[in-house]
Amino acid sequence: MKPLSRIAFGASLLVLGSTAAFSQSAISARSGMVHFVQGKVLIGQQEVDSKFGNFPQVKENQVLRSEEGRAEVLLTPGVFLRVGENSSFRMITDRLIDTRLEFLTGAVILEADDILKDNSVTVVAKDATVHLRKAGVYRFDENPAQLRVFKGSVDVEANGKTFEVGQGKMLTLGGEMAIDKFDAKDTDALDRWSYRRGEALSMANVSAAKSLRSSGNYSGMGMWAWNPYFGMFTFIPGRGIYMSPYGFHFWSPYTVYRIYEPRPVYSGYNNGFDGNPGYRSVGATSSGYSGTMAAASSHSTSSGSTGSYAPSAGAAASASAPVSRGGGSAGGSHR
Repeated sequence: MKPLSRIAFGASLLVLGSTAAFSQSAISARSGMVHFVQGKVLIGQQEVDSKFGNFPQVKENQVLRSEEGRAEVLLTPGVFLRVGENSSFRMITDRLIDTRLEFLTGAVILEADDILKDNSVTVVAKDATVHLRKAGVYRFDENPAQLRVFKGSVDVEANGKTFEVGQGKMLTLGGEMAIDKFDAKDTDALDRWSYRRGEALSMANVSAAKSLRSSGNYSGMGMWAWNPYFGMFTFIPGRGIYMSPYGFHFWSPYTVYRIYEPRPVYSGYNNGFDGNPGYRSVGATSSGYSGTMAAASSHSTSSGSTGSYAPSAGAAASASAPVSRGGGSAGGSHR
């Protein structure tokens, strides 16, 4: 067999294998799957292997820490935890109905695209217990110790009191807690990396949702689903169209047909209809990808957040701080 023929044959097998795998979905039984690693990241004393397709679990009472690296961890379906360089957290409980983690050092960001009805996500930070109320972007920092709510809102229990911290507000953690406003444009490389990860996950959602629709292999509940073309998991809403707090769409299998649905092309002949079908245009994203998550921006979202948050103007295209070691596991090409 000629070299080019062998390549074509191998590519055909890959496509066939991917098609079969595409219909598989992952309904998480536990929070804490390490979805993406860049650089040096450890669970306990064991360094996470960043090879493709390796998804270790952060189990209860285990600590994940990064050195010169970053990590993305899947919590309940629709909630992503992103860990910056020289940062750490401890998994207290990993049940979907009661996911609790303790923020320890550095900086972490939670992107919550959806919090399913029976799921719960809580973060313990110093003397505060923070419960995510709705979709949003939330950042915890150690120095200075603070919580910033870029979008969404949280309930906080501290010093025997319960209070709400809403969008655009910052909570000082430890000692005398105080709520104040902050400048949402004051961002850094971690914010911009989180934004780009949110964009890549939204891109992976489209073909994954279409595959689930074609196979009928979905339950009508929000879930994680594997996309072999992107080499990553993505969030699939149960129904409707969700807009993430970053402004990217997540389509359910019930609604993704709008992306692929042919529509008539009008040319002015034959009463304006020339009989040729056309497909909805797909706009480019800020990172230069052909991103179908933006293709139907004129459609109103049936659930999820109603607005969007971007770290700064052109943030998705901005270069992040270099990470000196390693590659990524799943989704590693989207950095």
